[in-house]
Amino acid sequence: MKITKIFSDKNGESHFEDIEIPLINQGEIGFLSEDVDVKKCQFRTVSAEYNYDFHHAPQKQYIVLLDGGVEIETSLGEIRQFQTGEIILVEDISGKGHKTKNLQKKERTSLFIHI
Repeated sequence: MKITKIFSDKNGESHFEDIEIPLINQGEIGFLSEDVDVKKCQFRTVSAEYNYDFHHAPQKQYIVLLDGGVEIETSLGEIRQFQTGEIILVEDISGKGHKTKNLQKKERTSLFIHI
């Protein structure tokens, strides 16, 4: 399963990295990853006008986009778009951070899974 990680380098610049979560065939129940220890989860809704300037992630967390897409820009100006159902791993808890804005002018919901 492919997910995108956002992280800060030693100079505080944020970057994207595509990572693969290995899935193991478990027969009739499908393919599963190894267990991932988590601390908490949060549900979030943002307004249609959501456009958040440079910020850090408050903690290392997975973000699951439940409805609506986002555009994320790193401190170096690389931009990627993510759609409903995609998972992002944010680890840039220090440094220059990243920008986030809605792709559509509509309320958007997501799930944060703290790790």
